[in-house]
Amino acid sequence: MAVRTRRSPWRWTVLLPVLAFVALVLTWGRQLPNGIVAIVAVLLAGAVIAAVHHAEVVALRVGEPFGSLVLAVAVTVIEVALIVTLMITGDPAKTQALARDTVFAAVMITCNGILGLSLLVATAKRHVAVFNAEGTGGALATVATLSTLSLVLPSFTTSRTGPEFSPGQLTFAALASLALYGLFVTVQTGRHRDYFLPVTRTGEVIEEEQHAEPPTDKAALVSLGLLVVALVAVVGDAKAVSPAIESAVQLAGFQPSFVGVVIALLVLLPETLAAVRAARRDRVQTSLNLALGSAMASIGLTIPAIAVAMIWLEGPLVLGLGATQIVLLGITVVVAVLTVVPGRATLLQSGVHLALFAAFIALAINP
Repeated sequence: MAVRTRRSPWRWTVLLPVLAFVALVLTWGRQLPNGIVAIVAVLLAGAVIAAVHHAEVVALRVGEPFGSLVLAVAVTVIEVALIVTLMITGDPAKTQALARDTVFAAVMITCNGILGLSLLVATAKRHVAVFNAEGTGGALATVATLSTLSLVLPSFTTSRTGPEFSPGQLTFAALASLALYGLFVTVQTGRHRDYFLPVTRTGEVIEEEQHAEPPTDKAALVSLGLLVVALVAVVGDAKAVSPAIESAVQLAGFQPSFVGVVIALLVLLPETLAAVRAARRDRVQTSLNLALGSAMASIGLTIPAIAVAMIWLEGPLVLGLGATQIVLLGITVVVAVLTVVPGRATLLQSGVHLALFAAFIALAINP
């Protein structure tokens, strides 16, 4: 029998949230030199990763479907906090499209970057990646619908002169996003749960695929407390770091929209690492669940949260994508459908998705 070793109370998942919170207390409302800002930025990134870790612990304890909601809500709080903080502290002319840029970046990162990287890792040794086309196809359809409702339609509606929704249209998009996300979570964790389980190369569902042993009540409560500390630290430290992010993007000569890419990359880093680990174990379905689930949560929860925040925020909320972005989104959906439908993918599919991801990054830097 394996002997369980006692974990150190100073492991990084405990230390980083505490240090990030201390940094928040010491720096709140002060003008910071560049060196201190860099330290706070590192602690902010660490707090984001630690927050996702503790959300996963709590999710594992409460079980499904509430576990998925805990994790999704935690990630959404982080994403919305970064977006709203930058919208409040930044130049309104540059931040009115920040929510759109961040959500679109999340879709491109998940549907091309994470998906392509997962297929690359999975096919590097086994040549063919196998997954459940029914579950993955349903997830992709939901992501495509949410993206169209929230990011494409505002560019074609006529109630407002710019790529914006009217208040009634924004309310509908927010409610529809919540409804679709809730429906997907219900289907994924309920009657069609087997559609989202890993499969063997012969198509058999791997029912014995289990998560780690559920934590104790005490461990879950500790993680819940640390999750709250980490989220508070993220919200507060983002205020101190946000001017530096905008300045760094401007200094590099990138477009202001690249700030959204930075936020999405930071928020999705833990999911990317988890997806790659799953692909390395030949659990491609798990990787695709993480990729498409993250895209779904980014749209289905972030857009409604931003819609509510606009009650207090001043200025317009630009959600409609430009022509170049719509083309990228359209070809991403088409390619993803062709990848998903067979239920099997090779190195070629991974290369196509990674090429689209590289194109997105290149055009975000130089439109």
